Amino acid sequence: MTALASHQAAPRRVAAPRVAARADRAARDHGRRDALEASAWLAGVLGVSLMLASGSVDVTSMPGLLVTLGRVAGIAASTMIMTQLILIARIPPVERVVGHDRAARIHGQLGRLGFVVILAHIVLIVAGYAMPTQTGILAQAWDLAIGWGGPMFMAWAGFLVLVAVVLTSYAIVRRRWRYESWHAVHLFSYLAIGLTIPHQLTDGETFAPMGAAWWYWVVLWSVAVGGLLIYRVARPLLRFWRHDIRVTAVGTLEDGSTVIAMHGRHLRRLGTKGGQFMLFRFLQADMWGQAHPYSLSRTVRDSWMRITVKPLGDGSSALRDLRPGTRVMVEGPLGTFTDEARSGDHLVLAGAGVGITPVLALLEDADIGPGECTVIVRARTDADIPHLDELLSLSAARGARLYVLTGRRGGSWTPADTPVDLADLVPGIATADVFACGPEAWVAELMDDAAQAGVPEERRHLEEFAW
Repeated sequence: MTALASHQAAPRRVAAPRVAARADRAARDHGRRDALEASAWLAGVLGVSLMLASGSVDVTSMPGLLVTLGRVAGIAASTMIMTQLILIARIPPVERVVGHDRAARIHGQLGRLGFVVILAHIVLIVAGYAMPTQTGILAQAWDLAIGWGGPMFMAWAGFLVLVAVVLTSYAIVRRRWRYESWHAVHLFSYLAIGLTIPHQLTDGETFAPMGAAWWYWVVLWSVAVGGLLIYRVARPLLRFWRHDIRVTAVGTLEDGSTVIAMHGRHLRRLGTKGGQFMLFRFLQADMWGQAHPYSLSRTVRDSWMRITVKPLGDGSSALRDLRPGTRVMVEGPLGTFTDEARSGDHLVLAGAGVGITPVLALLEDADIGPGECTVIVRARTDADIPHLDELLSLSAARGARLYVLTGRRGGSWTPADTPVDLADLVPGIATADVFACGPEAWVAELMDDAAQAGVPEERRHLEEFAW
């Protein structure tokens, strides 16, 4: 272990009024998250209430009960899909409160659960319609898909597309796929949603009269789909025109990372904070079709921004062939790996490998005084640490205590020959905020150590490089 301290005094704690202000901000964010979750539940409950109030519900017979349960399942599935769209639309207030990583995890969980609910919706509806006529399940399904035609046929086609998307989303499949291939297939989920929406508004018994229930769901779908189109399509196009971001230089560090510097107009208006990442789409012939998430490796200036990327896949490896002058389309900023997430009295920044780059940007941007921050970086050798020279100089300038942990991997997050605990490096760490970024297993081990040292979950902040 190499310990490099730019501030030799014991770690300083932030003054009580500043800690209280951060705690209040964290409590407000938690309240907003609860409000968003309650809104999703309320949307589904109101949907079911409107169905019950429509007078079209029959629970006096087994076929009627099955159809009613199928309709409830359909409403639940629609609510989940709309929630997914809002979570992944990159709407700034949602991003700030929920965070991109957490939103993506919930999006995936809802997708898997929603698929089961959609299956229940289909099985219950088909069985309910088949029972009175004594037709078989397959014959009734065929009649609904082909005999009804129009929106119902589109819904069945959308379901088949969704099956393909869900199967490729399971980890056992994703591990065998390149990210680029998986992402291309996953985009078809939007096609599946688009194909299924019309049948809800035209064939559903609750919505056929085009009354209050019909308008209720039209408004909900308009908000969900509209948010997606505004923030995933219109906003990036507007920024592309307004900021005119272009690649100005491409270089390679000693650890193999690719450094890409970009220039543009009024880049501070993007609203980025140290520690965040953006989605970059490089408009070069062999790259324009895909956007990739990369963390900013320094805070953004008005006409300059920079990312540092480890060549771990086809997309990231191709970046070293970027040509200066290439135009760039960006989405974001994304993530809550920022100083605003703090609520404790000391800041601990930990990074491993290329996960050190967002730590560098966060160190530069954080609201800290001398002695109020401890930086820990982990690599096999000094040469494997991207921007080590900048990290040394910036730690000295900000008065942060810096530990550089090098050596072969052991059974924990520290080197095998010099095992240490977070509590050894940061006395009183239980009242600090710990930010960690790097390989998934390394981050998990470090956060386990932080938890054992008494750091509560709400003050453990992580960024994982996984998809």
